[in-house]
Amino acid sequence: MNTERMTIKDITNYLEQLAPLSYQASYDNAGLIVGYPQTEVTGVLATLDCTEEIIEEAIARNCNLIVAHHPIVFKGLKRFNGKNYVERAVMLAIKNDIAIYATHTNLDSVKGGVNYMIAEKLGLERPKILSPQKQILKKLVVFVPIENSQTVLDALHSAGAGQIGEYKNCSFRVEGTGAFTPTGEANPHIGTLHKPEEVRENRLEVIFDSHLESQILRALKSAHPYEEVAYYLSLLENENQEVGSGVIGTLSNSLSEKDFLNYLAEKMNLQTLRHTPLRGREIKKIAVCGGAGGFLLGDAIRQGADVFITADYKYHEFFDADNQIIICDIGHYESEVYTKDLIVRYLSEKFSNFAVLKSQVNTNPVRYFRNL
Repeated sequence: MNTERMTIKDITNYLEQLAPLSYQASYDNAGLIVGYPQTEVTGVLATLDCTEEIIEEAIARNCNLIVAHHPIVFKGLKRFNGKNYVERAVMLAIKNDIAIYATHTNLDSVKGGVNYMIAEKLGLERPKILSPQKQILKKLVVFVPIENSQTVLDALHSAGAGQIGEYKNCSFRVEGTGAFTPTGEANPHIGTLHKPEEVRENRLEVIFDSHLESQILRALKSAHPYEEVAYYLSLLENENQEVGSGVIGTLSNSLSEKDFLNYLAEKMNLQTLRHTPLRGREIKKIAVCGGAGGFLLGDAIRQGADVFITADYKYHEFFDADNQIIICDIGHYESEVYTKDLIVRYLSEKFSNFAVLKSQVNTNPVRYFRNL
């Protein structure tokens, strides 16, 4: 068993490898909200929401780090006088040395994240990102002496470059001639001061996720033999198939519409759900988005989904199904509650020297009344 001291920063660094903060939406506030990164962790409580009741549960269960899906703080707080549940929760956490970390839209966006958890619960096969994100990939081009090319590539690959879907160590190279003249106080690896030099070089190209830029460039400069490294970066318009919104997949066997609704209610443990009119067709291809996912309806229709499962639909938005698809609104809490299991799974697999517990509190603020 690993007995090494683990800090909050160790935990959050790992979570941010899985779901980089750079992937969060512009309105979001994912990350460490309360607490000191160097604090030793005694236990982690995984939750969907962070409320006063959750903090009291963390205290009772000896957990000094809460990992929530939804951030307790979205906007700046100007006063702490307990006038609302946000202020009270933050004050209670600080008073009891409880740290609060949120992994929200960044965890929604990654392969293996929140929407993949929904797909897993529903038994969807061949799940993939419904709406891949653009402008989060970069390309590095660098010029390297031929004899040093593999060393540089190995360093770049170790730093995370060249990963494209299920393929790793991807690169492109073409041979050419590099020309330069060392001047001033240069200390050239090849050539002599003030004399023109030509070197047979490879032009190397690799693609990487933008958030890895700093470590990629450190690896490049460490492995490259030249005093001054000639390289350039460019932002790509390419879609990143590993990052984006929603998930789409297929059932192993088609179901009738009513059988599917029963299946959905059973698998997601639903008390009720809202849906658009049934179309009299078999259900096979399913699109999902935890939380408020109405913005993905067009993507679901274009990709031929029979059903789109999400939450927070308004009355007039249901008309947008237009008999092309069935919209199932299963509720915000209900669509994301299994994120607690996901957090516990990831942290338990990585860390074994402290407890990773799932919150037992139902934080759903919505209740359902049935007139019996």
